[in-house]
This record gives sequence, structure tokens and C-alpha cells, in this order.
Amino acid sequence: MIEQLLDLALQEGAEAAEVFQSRSHTRPVYFEANRLKQLESIESEGLSLRVWRNGQPGLAVAYGEVSAKELVQRALSISRLNPPQSPDLQDPYPTANWDVGQAVSVEQLLSWGRESIAQIRDLYPETLCTAAWECDHEQTRLANTAGLDCSYTDITLSSDVTVEWVRGDDFLTVSDGESQRDRLNPSDLTQPILQRLAWAKENVSCPSGRLPVLFTAKAADLFWGTVQAALNGKQALEQSSPWSSRLHQPVLSSLLTISQRPQLGPYSCPFDDEGTPTRPLTFIEAGVLQLFYCDRRIGRLMGSGSTGNGFRPGLSSYPTPGLFNLMIEPGSGRLEDLIAEFDHGIIVDEILGSGGGLSGDFSINVALGYRVEKGQVLGRIKDTMVSGNVYTALQNVVRLAGDARWHGSCYTPSILVEGLSVTGQ
Repeated sequence: MIEQLLDLALQEGAEAAEVFQSRSHTRPVYFEANRLKQLESIESEGLSLRVWRNGQPGLAVAYGEVSAKELVQRALSISRLNPPQSPDLQDPYPTANWDVGQAVSVEQLLSWGRESIAQIRDLYPETLCTAAWECDHEQTRLANTAGLDCSYTDITLSSDVTVEWVRGDDFLTVSDGESQRDRLNPSDLTQPILQRLAWAKENVSCPSGRLPVLFTAKAADLFWGTVQAALNGKQALEQSSPWSSRLHQPVLSSLLTISQRPQLGPYSCPFDDEGTPTRPLTFIEAGVLQLFYCDRRIGRLMGSGSTGNGFRPGLSSYPTPGLFNLMIEPGSGRLEDLIAEFDHGIIVDEILGSGGGLSGDFSINVALGYRVEKGQVLGRIKDTMVSGNVYTALQNVVRLAGDARWHGSCYTPSILVEGLSVTGQ
């Protein structure tokens, strides 16, 4: 089908064409109120055809069965509406099919799910647990009229557990999740949840003012969306990024080194959605900005070339600069070691609200947080808000823990920062 589309596009007058195909097969196991709720098997398949005729690009998408001629005609018709843009296809390079990850059976997912719930309810029998355990197969293939034909298969295991604890008028929700290759360990997921339940046994008042705030690895995601936006070559080219003119200058705390490792962790990607090989990149080293990430078009305009970061937000979208497997270099020590250094402050573990966007300004409600005094967790805080600016906060990093974890395709440790505005009751 892919070869047929490329040949037909050329026959119909296109000077260049590209086909991107995505297939997925997911087997989730769901638990609700401590019991197995349902098993599912979800499959999806789609392909995206991009053509250039008279230099004008056009894109058409199909899911499931499709007529090759109809799809080509649709892409060519759409191309008439777009301004000219020189085709920029990846040339062939030595490559082999890339298959990463080991599938597990539904029975194994069921066993892990039941074990995780049992571990929690052994200590907290009054709680209700909701959980999802999944085995995800992703297949990607990309071919173009320049002769490139590459593909890979990625298998990832993931789990999420949410615990509800009702104590009179007080309602507590604690959740966590993880993604791994080949095997999931229920204890790696349940131990952090059990720790948070223990910290939350008492509700305490929250201080207000400018305080040190410890963001756990889960809550630290608040920062990295803003950092990714600031490192985007498109934003730098348009002078929208606050770092547009600060290449090779300090932009963050010297404690921070931020990189991309496309072939590490639970997700792998040997090439981007334009077929360009991905590679390890260091964007910020010891706080100093090293480079921006680009797709082929932005790299050409910047004069740097693609960094292998052209990704499609969806099949119906054109490639645009995006990151894959963002890694924040961890520090040392456990989360408990950071807490022991606290004289006075709060821990943020879950938030309500989004990050600061490109501006970096944020104001979030703490969905789950704790008060710390003299290195001890006193209890859970409620009705608390934290506000500040991402760029300022990341220039005032006190310490990074050695507890980095994958949250989606972001690998981040817990992080302690100074001087955020905290409003509590």
C-alpha cells in the first residue's frame, strides 16, 4: 500500500511524496474499587500522505481501509490551497528494523495489578483502589520518494494506581504511575503511594509567604513543559523564546543539565516523523544553553540543519519541532535526604492546573502536599496555592535528588527550589 501510494502520487503529478504509517495495539487491564473491572484489546491504524506539487504541500490522512487513488487525489487537492514550500525529504541511510521491548501476557498484567492492590490494602484496608496496567505495541513506518524506507516497533509497559481514602469529611486521593521495559514491579509503584498515605495521616495548617518548595519527581513536570517550549527552534527563530539570543550563555542553575536520549528508557525512537535519525543531544549543560531542537524546515531556516526532532502532533498534522525522552540529570541521595535538609517549607506531590507555558508564570493549586519543619513531615496541607515563574525558580535550585523517574517520556528527579510564593490556610 505504501509503495502504491508513492508511485501513484508521482504518476498524478507530484514531484515528491512521503507516507507515514502508525499502528498500535494496546491491552489494558482495569481495576475499580479493588476488583477487576474489565479487559480490553484496542487496535488502531492510520497513515498520512504528504505530497508536493508545484512546490505546494498537501496532506491527507486515512484510517483503516482506503482507496489509494482517492487518498492521493485528496492530498493533491489540498496542496492547491497552500503556499509553495520546497520539498525536503530525508535521503536513504543504512538502517534496519528497530524492535525494542518485550510483550507480556494479560495474565501477567492481572497478577501485577492484584499484587499492587493487595500491598496497599494490607496496610490500609479501608481504601479503594483504581488501577490500569497496560502493554502497548507501537509500530511506525516511513517511506518517501527519495528512496527512504524505515520502520520500528516499540513495546512499553505502563501502570497507574489511584487510592481513595475517606476519613469522615476528609477525602484523600493519592496516585502514581510508571512506565518500563519488559517488566513492571508492583512494589516500585506502591511504595511511594504507601509513603504518601503515611505522611497524610494528619492534616496540618500551611504557612504562607516566600518559602522553599520541594517538588517530587511527579510534580516536577510543572517546569519541564516551559523548558521544552523555550528550547524549541521555531520559538527561537521567531524571537518568542526568552532564550532566543542567549546561546552559550547561562540560563538556569548550574545544577541543571538537560538532554535528550531517544533510545533510552521505556520509549524508543530511532528516527523522527520525517525519517531523520534521532541522536543524543545536550541542550543545557551545567545551566548553559548549548542548542535548540529543530525539524528539517526550521533547521534549514536557522542554518543549523535538523536535530532529528521533527514530530507530528497527530497524523493530520505536519511535522513540527518536538522533543523525545527529555532527561534532567539527577543529583544524589533519596527524596528523604532532601526532606531532611528542610528547615521550613512544603512538599508538592500533585498539582491542579497547568505549567507556565512559554512565559513561565504559573499559579497552581496543590492537590496533594505536605508541610515540613526541621526535616520532618508534619502532615498533609490543604487549600494551598503556589505561584512563581519557572525560569526564576530554575535559577534558584537548591538541590536535585537522585530519585529520577520516567513520567511519560520525561525523566526527572525531585527538585528543591527557593523563594516561591505559597498561600495556605
